[in-house]
Order: sequence, then structure tokens, then C-alpha cells
Amino acid sequence: MTTFDAFARFAHAAPPTPPKPGQAPRPLEERLAYHSQFVTVRTPAIETLARQVRTLMILGRHQRVTARPSLIVTGPATTGKTTALLQVGRTCHLAHTRRAAPGDDSVPVAYVLVPPGATAKTLAGEFARYLGIPVTSRMTTAQITTAVCHTYTAAGIKLVLIDEIHRLNPRTSTGAEAADWLKDLTERVPATFVYAGIDVTAGAVFTRVRGAQLAGRASLIDCGALPARAGDREPFRELITALEQALDLTAHRPGTLPRLAPYLHEQTAGRIGSLARLIRQAAIEAIPDNSERITKGLLDSIALDHLAEEHYRPRTPGRRARPGSR
Repeated sequence: MTTFDAFARFAHAAPPTPPKPGQAPRPLEERLAYHSQFVTVRTPAIETLARQVRTLMILGRHQRVTARPSLIVTGPATTGKTTALLQVGRTCHLAHTRRAAPGDDSVPVAYVLVPPGATAKTLAGEFARYLGIPVTSRMTTAQITTAVCHTYTAAGIKLVLIDEIHRLNPRTSTGAEAADWLKDLTERVPATFVYAGIDVTAGAVFTRVRGAQLAGRASLIDCGALPARAGDREPFRELITALEQALDLTAHRPGTLPRLAPYLHEQTAGRIGSLARLIRQAAIEAIPDNSERITKGLLDSIALDHLAEEHYRPRTPGRRARPGSR
């Protein structure tokens, strides 16, 4: 995903298709593969990010003097940050492709992962790798930066998505240089920048002098866990309903999973990634054993991801650990 060719393949790949009403059952292997990939539900985070990215790209379209306004996507692990980032990038890429004239080879979107222990040079190298810019060990950071800025501008990149931004630590000398480098890049590349990472507002990335320079230009989107209830709505139950409607199981009873919303919220703490993984895994287990449906018993037998497991596992002495938790 962190090269243009890989991102373009992702953007143009046909999304998994849910079964249509009255459709004959698909082959077993095809249904297993479908639940392995599964659909991407339009969560509130995706909707909010898509709307704000669209607005900020228009807002900054003719800005020339300073860096354009940017976005920070933050939240705990497994709450859908990367999924939201990729879906918005995909939408932008496809919209550009539809509008592009014949022969237009411009690149609308860049997606870059911050490497662990990032330095200015390694971060610059990741930006170069996305567009296949040749880099040698003898090149200085300034030389790589010049190549990146020139190529990104020439390629017409309008949206830069930077994931795992929490790996950047301005409190270290190398991290500070990387933060300064990123700030300089936002001023030299005429694009809208979106940063995503785990609880970045509580860390060092956007604090102190260097972090404040980035944060001062950015709006915040919090991809927190979905609440069981928000006013008159039940966001978590709505997500469960959407996921259930996409299942390809021949004997599953509609409405079963929404009725289990309190139980599922307790299990996953409202984390979108944990919920999606649990339902996908349950579906994959329900096909080979011929039950073809997801029940509370099946869900309770599946070991959760470690983060959700740590939240769910009973802590009170004398309480019995649920099946599959050990």
C-alpha cells in the first residue's frame, strides 16, 4: 500500500460484494474468502473525515504562501483510523481518475507510513519510495527532500495521508529533526496533509514547540470507540446491523446480532476493529461446521484480539473466565 502502484491497485480493486436477495449460495471457498476480506461499513469517522478532507482541499486549493490546513485523526487502537484514512484516499483517487483527461498521468494521493524510530532521512526515504524516486545511501537528507518536493509537486499530488504518526517522537533529537522535516514538507508541497495515529494528542507528536507548529494548522477527528447510545441513536447497534446485513450465511437469522448489542459492546469496548474481526471470524467458523449462523454461543467461544480480551476478561476474584479467554 505504501507505493503508488500498490495504492492504485487497492483503489481500483472491486470491493467485496454482499449476497443479493434470492441469489443462489456461492461456493464455500468463495464465501470464506468474502468474509476474510468483508465489506467496509461507512462509519461516522469515515463520513466525518471524507467531509472535512473535501472541504479542506477546496479551502487550500489556491493557498500559496503558507502550508494548507490539515487534519489529525486520533484514537485508541482498533477504532478504524487506518480504514477511514484508506477509504478517503481511495475515494479521492477514484474521483480524480473519473475526471482525468486521456493521457493524464498525475497522482492525486500519497499514502506513507512513518517508520519506527523515524529520522528526517528515513521519513524522507519513505516519501521517495512511494513514487519510486531513486535514493542512494550517499544522498543527503536535503538532496532527498529536494527530489521529493519536486516530484510530488510535478506529479500533482493533492492529498498526503501519513499513518502511524505516533511513531514520531519530537522529544528525541532524531525525532525533532523528523518533525521539522515534516513541517518543511507541508510548506513546500501544495497538498492537504492528513495525519493518523494512536492517541496522538496525548503523546509528544503535537505538543511542545515543534508539535504545536503542526497541530496549529490541523483540525482534529477523534476515532474513539463507538458508544452504545448517543442521544436518540444507538451507533454501535447500527454498525452491528450493517455488518450482519453483509453476512453470507445461509441459515443466519436477521436481527440476531443487533439483539446482542449490549453483550458485543461489553466484549469489544465499542472498538470497530475488534467487532469486525469477531464477526468475520465467527462467520468463517460457521461455514465449515455447517451451522451457517452466528449465535451467542459461537461468539463466546472465540478468543478476542488481545486488546479487547484485556478489556473484557473478568477481573473480580471468583468470577469465571469466559470460554476461549485462556
